Amino acid sequence: MKRLSSLFLVSLLSGATTLGAYKLFIEKGNSRDGLVTLAPNYGTRTVGMGAENIDFTAAADNAVHTVVHVKNVSVRTVYDPIREFFYGSRGGIQQEQVGTGSGVIISQDGYIVTNNHVIKDASELEVTLNNKKVYKAKLIGTDAKMDLALLKIDADEKLPFATFADSDQVKVGEWVLAVGNPYNLTSTVTAGIVSAKARNLDTNGIQSFIQTDAAVNPGNSGGALVNTKGELVGINTMISSPTGSYAGYSFAIPSNITRKIIEDIMEFGNVQRGVLGAVGNELNGTTAKQLGLKQTEGYYITNVIENSGAAKAGIKKGDIIVKLDNQKITSYSELNGYINTKRPNDKVNVTIIRDGSTKIVPVTLIKNDLMNTEFRGMELENINAGDKKRFNIESGVKIKDITNERLLPYKDELIGSVILRIDNANATDIETVSKILGNKDDREGASVQLITKNGQVLRFII
Repeated sequence: MKRLSSLFLVSLLSGATTLGAYKLFIEKGNSRDGLVTLAPNYGTRTVGMGAENIDFTAAADNAVHTVVHVKNVSVRTVYDPIREFFYGSRGGIQQEQVGTGSGVIISQDGYIVTNNHVIKDASELEVTLNNKKVYKAKLIGTDAKMDLALLKIDADEKLPFATFADSDQVKVGEWVLAVGNPYNLTSTVTAGIVSAKARNLDTNGIQSFIQTDAAVNPGNSGGALVNTKGELVGINTMISSPTGSYAGYSFAIPSNITRKIIEDIMEFGNVQRGVLGAVGNELNGTTAKQLGLKQTEGYYITNVIENSGAAKAGIKKGDIIVKLDNQKITSYSELNGYINTKRPNDKVNVTIIRDGSTKIVPVTLIKNDLMNTEFRGMELENINAGDKKRFNIESGVKIKDITNERLLPYKDELIGSVILRIDNANATDIETVSKILGNKDDREGASVQLITKNGQVLRFII
């Protein structure tokens, strides 16, 4: 379990391990691709009731049978410098580590969704069902950015599985249950309400959590957040805590994002990310006043990425996005959360305010890998899986070409290098870089940290 600190001190809830690919069954009543099962009332609003009128027992009974205990075993090498010095022993000592977490069965033939951090670096995976049966599990695929992983077990029976609710329809104040295995206590159910939606914790990946006050602790990672009908509305992932244990709030990846990612893994073997290509800042009273705007809600565009869907559709700097399809947009996390449910070539109706007038602009999303941007005479593009492995990095943007006269003498060395940070902010991808640049004056200097083709880390001001 890792502890992350920013504005929140966020603790990832479980151990670590890894997994790899398969094909899911097609069942009547599933989603458009037949990969997960949707709740019968998918897309309709649930009418809330007072606590005294709600019976949690049916939802708990449904959910506990679909939530599993995930045990991961990893091996690490421990080096002993004293032993090396006196006895000449090299190579270190192999030590076995065991981590635990939770998972949710999503099909009767044994597909299970959990968190990527639960299974990261695993050499062996074991799943225990609610009925105490134990199975070896294999990894189908992962999405480290969204902290999700898909596992498969070969059970000797048809398994109970979770149905997916529409997380866009979840309401703040709605009752939810968190089901998982905290501290190895199996089949634990806690209740709370949805405290907030589209919560942004600046984790460089997930930007649209469901926040709840249902008690969640280490071991709950990968477990289910369900509504009062027992339908899956999220995958429990993080807590906000100064100690690493529950301290009031927990966070779940919405079911709509989860569904889209696991369907991508099953169909394509990887996650298909559709990108709008317009970056900026969310509006509030203060920023609206600074910009001289009457509009105080929405997403203010500071930069449009070249060749993106937004650019081709005519969206401009200064436009204010207030709606995507029928989804109201008041923050980046809401915008990002909705786009994360889409694929490249999906069409989204973007409602914008421009010069006081409202208009709807249809935008075709493009693939994340196809985006590029220009920064101070350097053409940048997103890195691919090969770049990540070669440089041993998780994120960055690669220099594709050089047009800056001052940098031309170093062109051969710079092309192919990867920018890691700009002004102490991680250059996660083209969208992140465009957002950084959108808040900078062209006359301002920028601090750049990069790793060259030969692995040397350099820092300079441009």
